[in-house]
Amino acid sequence: MTRVATLVSAHGQALLSDALLATVAQGVRAIQTERLDGEIAADLFCETADDRALEASIRAALAGAAIDIIVQPVATRRKTLFLADMDSTMIGQECIDELAAYVGLKDRVAGITERAMRGEIAFEPALRERVALLKGVNLAVVDEIIRERITLTPGGSALVRTMRANGGYTALVSGGFTVFTGPLGATIGFDEHRSNTLLAQDGILTGEVAEPILGKQAKLDALLELRARFGLAPEHTLAIGDGANDLAMLGEAGLGVAFRAKPAVAAAADARLDHADLTALLYAQGYRGDEIVRG
Repeated sequence: MTRVATLVSAHGQALLSDALLATVAQGVRAIQTERLDGEIAADLFCETADDRALEASIRAALAGAAIDIIVQPVATRRKTLFLADMDSTMIGQECIDELAAYVGLKDRVAGITERAMRGEIAFEPALRERVALLKGVNLAVVDEIIRERITLTPGGSALVRTMRANGGYTALVSGGFTVFTGPLGATIGFDEHRSNTLLAQDGILTGEVAEPILGKQAKLDALLELRARFGLAPEHTLAIGDGANDLAMLGEAGLGVAFRAKPAVAAAADARLDHADLTALLYAQGYRGDEIVRG
């Protein structure tokens, strides 16, 4: 079966020289190569049924170059539905940790966040524990946090807007909070957002979160619901995330991608992005550089 291996350079770099691309192509006996965006991204087409073996061979041929590899069947590479985690995926921070900074508890809360994302503790009780520590925080700080502390992951808006411009549907599905996913989802350009609701009284957090909590199962359910709504086959779906609560969603997607992910997530996902920005998911779908909606 024909597979396409998309190679994408680290963010801000153009590492796929003619010599390197030729070396890799020869090493894996590629039947064809095609550039997608100069020396930033390129495709290798190979006849194989073993995606993992092909990826390993390419990685060896790259000899440590900061280039990501996404291997998949050629026939189903273009996706119609995209679901994304928010914290540490579409943005560079964990919003709950930034809220905790306002009460001097960032280190304590961040430690719980890290353990939950690694899958060492269950997500739902870990979220309740962290939210309880936020009791008394004024929700008015959210706007300041978004303005002063939150950074968008490079390529995210281009990814979402390009897919939408080509008939795709995009959903931000987060274990975080609506006060963040609403404005950030709109800024990035998502069609919709789903996340948890922080409970407050007179604008002050009560230390509680509305039930049921949106966690691992809810992310999977969102994918299944949207896939059914649009009548899509599993292979026409794409999902990305970094934590253990993303694993079920990534496993169900036609292409599940781990972004700067925890080891268990990176090992389980179909592909991983360790170096490239989020436009890599457009190149993986066969979009060329001049087809990307930027700005």
